Amino acid sequence: MTRPIKQEKEAASEEVTEVASGVLRAQLPINLPGLGHVNCYIMEDSRGVAVVDPGLPGEDSWNTLTNRLHSVGYKPEDIHTVVVTHSHFDHFGGAERIREVAGADILTHEFFRNAFNNRELLEAEDSSDLDENSDEAQARVIERIFSERLPWGSERTMPAPEEIERFKKMGRFNSSWFKTPTPTIEVSDCETIQLARREWVAVHTPGHTNDHLCLWDPEYGVMFSGDHVLPTITPHIGGISPEHDPLAKFFESLKKMATYEDVSITLPAHGHPFKGLGERALEIVEHHEERLETIRKAAQQLPDGTVTEFMKVLFSERAWGDMAESETYAHLEHLKELGELHRDEKKGMTTYSS
Repeated sequence: MTRPIKQEKEAASEEVTEVASGVLRAQLPINLPGLGHVNCYIMEDSRGVAVVDPGLPGEDSWNTLTNRLHSVGYKPEDIHTVVVTHSHFDHFGGAERIREVAGADILTHEFFRNAFNNRELLEAEDSSDLDENSDEAQARVIERIFSERLPWGSERTMPAPEEIERFKKMGRFNSSWFKTPTPTIEVSDCETIQLARREWVAVHTPGHTNDHLCLWDPEYGVMFSGDHVLPTITPHIGGISPEHDPLAKFFESLKKMATYEDVSITLPAHGHPFKGLGERALEIVEHHEERLETIRKAAQQLPDGTVTEFMKVLFSERAWGDMAESETYAHLEHLKELGELHRDEKKGMTTYSS
């Protein structure tokens, strides 16, 4: 029996549609594991347009964004504000280029940070004249990424050769791919923003990233949910985070969504607009509670289990890898913080026992 495709995995549609009063959705292709598009939302006002999440870095995404804007009568130079929901490159990638061509503001949460690690390993080349797209430059980035040990002691998993070649063609293994934009407007939780002829309320929702920002329009009942709440997949919750217990923060943020009673439509970063934000958020909480229970049971059979060993219990084999380990680590650390597991270090590997 063929399983239905997840909405978030669907290829980007060329159609630009109005999905809420005064809000257009343009889908940009991203072709990443489990994802086929990112929703870039467009809002018009007397100054031009504001956009939310302008897609990946690189020429292909930029050309698609330009074409989508042209189809509704605008061009990149008309953009006055770029809202970036969080520090992942499929959301911030086009922001700096928009600022270069349009002088646009870049609006983020005040905690907006480097998306990958606080050492910014991928933002500095040794030579200022090194071609960032050369084989030499990309090889150096690959070496720097995959020579780093993860916080729980595992080595990073090298992608298959065909994946590396695909990412090279996309430009993913050069420093500019990972370089985050510099915000010109930083907002805090509950701050009101004047944007596209209406007032939006900033809603800080740490979890998927610690800098995740949703925007709430109480007049029309519209919520931009970014990657915080998605319609048919559960957002990744990683253990590599400035947050002490990112899963606890994620639970708080998800339950926060259930307190917004007048949401008429939720506009996610991937997948289709949907109703029932609170119910969907609590479904995601339940999903992670089930994972915690799986770990509790596994801990009885895994004295001094490593993150990798718990990961193999928690995920099917097709999902094994660094992201699955990171999510497992977040759950293990949460149980440690609750006092249900004890953490130790053995031969450079982090272990957990009940």
